[in-house]
Amino acid sequence: MRSMLLVLLLACSLPVFADEARPLADDPVIEQRMVDLASDLRCLVCQNESLAGSHAELAEDLRREIRSLMKQGKSDKEVISYLTTRYGDFVLYRPPFKPVTYLLWLGPLIFLGIGLGVWYATLKKRRAMPDQTVDGTQIAAAAKLLDENL
Repeated sequence: MRSMLLVLLLACSLPVFADEARPLADDPVIEQRMVDLASDLRCLVCQNESLAGSHAELAEDLRREIRSLMKQGKSDKEVISYLTTRYGDFVLYRPPFKPVTYLLWLGPLIFLGIGLGVWYATLKKRRAMPDQTVDGTQIAAAAKLLDENL
């Protein structure tokens, strides 16, 4: 029982030895540039997460690569160009407007237009339908059916 109490006390005291997290880069300016740039890039593994927020190994490697390119004096545009050459436009959250991405950019507008067209055609069809009058015998038959089923 004493040994279990000792282990419990030691486990509770471990956070006392915790140290403050050190920055990953030596230069805070480059680190901030990397975070800003990586927040606009897509993680190739997670796909719905930014490169800055991903914990995947590939994302860590890409962030390390971005840091090294920035230390070499490359601009943000040159880093993005390097990544798109290597991984394609998929790495960008906002891919450029070019023939390969026309459907990506215009797809939502096309589907909205189709939806509006179907909606308009349905309304037009409903307006063209003649009004149906209901007489007392139909109402009585419906009430009888409801009474039988309840």
